[in-house]
Amino acid sequence: MKKEVEIFSAMRYGMFVHYGLFSMLGRGEWVMNREQIPPAEMEKLAEKFNPSRFSAEEICRLAVDGGMKYIVFTTMHHEGFRLYDTALSSFNAKAVCGRDLVAEIVEAARKHGLGIGLYHSLNNWHDRPDAVAALESDADYRIFIRHTFDRIRELLTRFNPVDILWYDGWWPFDAEGWQAERMNEMARSIQKHLIFNGRNCLPGDFGTPENHLSVPDPWRPWEACMTLNEHWGFHISDEEWKSPRAVVKMLLTCANGKGNLLLNIGPRGDGSIPEKSVSIIRKVGAWLRAGGREAVTDNRIMKLGPCFRTEDEHTDWDGAGVFSASGSNLFFTMFYYPGNTLTFSGFEMQVKRVTSVSFGELSFTQDGGKIAVSLPEAMADAFCPVLKFECDGIPSIYRTGGMRIPKCRHTRYDPAPPDIQY
Repeated sequence: MKKEVEIFSAMRYGMFVHYGLFSMLGRGEWVMNREQIPPAEMEKLAEKFNPSRFSAEEICRLAVDGGMKYIVFTTMHHEGFRLYDTALSSFNAKAVCGRDLVAEIVEAARKHGLGIGLYHSLNNWHDRPDAVAALESDADYRIFIRHTFDRIRELLTRFNPVDILWYDGWWPFDAEGWQAERMNEMARSIQKHLIFNGRNCLPGDFGTPENHLSVPDPWRPWEACMTLNEHWGFHISDEEWKSPRAVVKMLLTCANGKGNLLLNIGPRGDGSIPEKSVSIIRKVGAWLRAGGREAVTDNRIMKLGPCFRTEDEHTDWDGAGVFSASGSNLFFTMFYYPGNTLTFSGFEMQVKRVTSVSFGELSFTQDGGKIAVSLPEAMADAFCPVLKFECDGIPSIYRTGGMRIPKCRHTRYDPAPPDIQY
């Protein structure tokens, strides 16, 4: 599976789509559980399910416009409502509205060259016996597990091939309880090139930090799944949108840790995409086309240690933006225009050329580790412009908390591990 995991890790940026009956209620994806809505009431809600404005083409086109390379779609969230045609339950989109939304997404994703991930919840609040009954009764547990395996088997047989099986909802069992090893073996017997996340309680092929950007230690392939506001599923009152600049920062953080960003959208009950989601994603896509793509591709880990320097430490923080590096190129994504001159210190390599996709070649001077780049005034109005420094070797920056580098052994910023996350 090494090749498939390497392909996944190089994608860097993907779209998560949370959609289901919960979208109709507009109170987030956990509404059935939080409000203890009985399964019978959810069945009545399903009778009104009408995704009249759900367009797989529009969703996948937005992903492409946004510079995303893959899509992960909720085939069934914890509420148990399948968004695909299934022979295992009448509680599904095909039965109530005549549409197989997963089939539509898979077809559109293939058309647009996107990698395909199928999100599927292991937990299921609707079907009986549910996970609570499975905890309380050995007989119910056996039925519950059989149903879970049947769903996964059917899903992967119907949609073959796909790239990723994205488990979720692993309450209340550990790997032994989910029979996770057998589960993965079954899935790979159907699609041998499939990769898994670790949410059936085995490590999986990649980690999935949720709503944080922590690089696994020790490093392994990883993907940070992040909301665009404060909910995964549509919430009618949630206007806490992350700015396009915040998304660029997240993408750079993931790239500098050699990880992916999986950014979520939550369509409304009718399937329409909130306008803010569209505008934010498109603006970040424009940034990627204007030089950002190179800044997040084939990154070397840019590690900063605040105490004693280590051999793999090559970077530093800066008040105007974020550094990233690939090969002998250093990239600087500028978040805050500093005026006509951008000045850095601490460069441990010689710069041969400075360019910007949008502004062309930029003049500069370098005196030892200090470099000054002349910036056009028009750059002040540009969105996160990326400067590319072509260097004579591996880019490396070293600065300390003093006004010069001490000639004796010293700590970089702090003599003890701080609370600050550098």
